[in-house]
Amino acid sequence: MTNNHKFYINGEWVSPCIERRHDVINPATEQVCGSISLGSKADVDHAVGAARRAFESYSQTSKGKRISLLESIITSYKKRIPDIADAVGREVGAPLDLATNIHAGRAHHMFEHAIETLKSYEFYQPLGTSGIVREPIGVCGLITPWNVPIEILVQKLAPALAAGCTVVAKPSEIAPLCVIILAEIMHEAGVPKGVFNLVNGDGPTVGQAIAEHPDIDMVSFTGSTRAGVLVAQAAAPSVKRVQQELGGKSANIILPDADISQAAATGLARCFLAGGQSCQSPTRMLVHVDQQDEAVRAAKEIAESYIVGNPFDPHTTMGPVSNQAQYEKIQRLIQTGIDEGATLVTGGPGRPEGLTAGYFVRPTIFANVDPKMTIAQEEIFGPVISIIPYRSEDEAVKIANDSPYGLSGWVSSSDLQHARAVALKIRTGRVYLNGAGHDQAAPFGGYKRSGNGREGGVFGLEAFLETKALLGER
Repeated sequence: MTNNHKFYINGEWVSPCIERRHDVINPATEQVCGSISLGSKADVDHAVGAARRAFESYSQTSKGKRISLLESIITSYKKRIPDIADAVGREVGAPLDLATNIHAGRAHHMFEHAIETLKSYEFYQPLGTSGIVREPIGVCGLITPWNVPIEILVQKLAPALAAGCTVVAKPSEIAPLCVIILAEIMHEAGVPKGVFNLVNGDGPTVGQAIAEHPDIDMVSFTGSTRAGVLVAQAAAPSVKRVQQELGGKSANIILPDADISQAAATGLARCFLAGGQSCQSPTRMLVHVDQQDEAVRAAKEIAESYIVGNPFDPHTTMGPVSNQAQYEKIQRLIQTGIDEGATLVTGGPGRPEGLTAGYFVRPTIFANVDPKMTIAQEEIFGPVISIIPYRSEDEAVKIANDSPYGLSGWVSSSDLQHARAVALKIRTGRVYLNGAGHDQAAPFGGYKRSGNGREGGVFGLEAFLETKALLGER
């Protein structure tokens, strides 16, 4: 790609104000697979200025024009799906099928869903003698992580554009290549100058500059809870809106009347999706003490069927984790699980057999995990699952809620109403009943230290809108 060392600002590819290069590492080989320029506060100022100027006109465009723009983006995006999947495979280590159908594919569908949401959304509603108007909030900073680099950015970008906002995007410097392709797509689609701006860089420099910038009206951040706190602190003096989707430690409650083997297998497969690098992975599998052995057998069989290796090998079902720091954290926590007395069922420290390089992790299952153990409390963000026995339904709910996080939960039961009743007791932003699949219209976001605000569907659109009351107009 010819634009790796430039930023996309005001409809043009521009050189950074200060030249500072950064290598992108392929986690499967530990070798350099590309390089980018890291931005500075001056680059952010340039991008914010462009976005502020563009907001004056773009915020006044009609619903029809925004729909047409999103349709144009989709047309351009479809042509680049193979390129995006290739980039994600190289910089994140996602197996090609996952990179194509989840990373690149879901982002495409998010643009489509933004159109459907926008078509039916009413920006004006009467209320008594007043009128309620929903208006675009303004210039938005989008700060996104390395684990799902294209999908998470588009989950913010699509509703922001639909709402009439302009944006300055900062993807993770660990996985920026697919987002550079997205900027090329935006250019080809004819997005007006300044509406979409891309500045690559690290969190302490570019992320900090975006969060504290007085001319940015909103920051939408996805990442770790630690980084989310820093973003909120930097944003506080300018009293801008901050939406955060942060960490998780989701519980998967398998009730005694469920099909234990099927529920355990489904939960493990969801936990190990993307190598466990998902904030809502159900990493705590809660099973009745009398059924733990059955759950362990089912989970062990599934875990040991994974083929870990080269993400571009069609036989591979799990690639590496995305970077060295994450690999080392996972290894430390696996060893901590062993040291604290959990039963290692399969997996464990080190790389899978036959792999001598790359950030590959052995799919790991622990059983007889005490809810207070480190592996049951800390977000591991890798293919590691803790099976926790419980003796009563009330105890299961208590364990599920005994976490600083509250992003997602899972409940399985042969009785859907029973599952629903238990789900209502769990303090999380969403709960999957009986292994339900993804729903783009459903809100996504968390309680407690998992963040605030919601993404997805009409909830995601309204995150980028302000509310104005016109009194006495009726």
